Amino acid sequence: MKDKVARGNASQFFIAGELCRRGLYAVVTLGNTPNTDILCSNKDGTAFAHIQVKTFVPGNRSIAMSSKAELDYGRNFFWIFGGIPLPDSSDPFEYYVIPSGVLSKQVKAHHQMWLKGLRRDGKARLDGNMRTVLLPPRVSLKGWSIAEYRDRWDLIESALR
Repeated sequence: MKDKVARGNASQFFIAGELCRRGLYAVVTLGNTPNTDILCSNKDGTAFAHIQVKTFVPGNRSIAMSSKAELDYGRNFFWIFGGIPLPDSSDPFEYYVIPSGVLSKQVKAHHQMWLKGLRRDGKARLDGNMRTVLLPPRVSLKGWSIAEYRDRWDLIESALR
């Protein structure tokens, strides 16, 4: 799958499938819901989680995100980074389930430290809309790694109790 859009769509369906496999209900919104790629509920339909998906190829060094990653959307909002291997790869699928509050705090801190540094030409870095989240084994400038959130489906399950 070389098309970025097709990879992103596949990632959303793989993640929704994993949530359903775990006994939850998950619906891919197909871009029809702001900030929510997957809407997930418990079996009773009494609690919901909003999930925003970012897709990467396992082995990549980072994920580029917009500044909206700095926003804490609340207790029942999660980011899931879906590592979807290329078709001819033997790499495993990778999933990082990160609560919005955790990611927003870490992305904001990393970006502020990055801004304090200098460009290669010695000039000040300019602020923009893009943010970077480093993939394991890399760690942020603040020493944080998303590695602790690999396969943390239990975080969503707990939020839906």
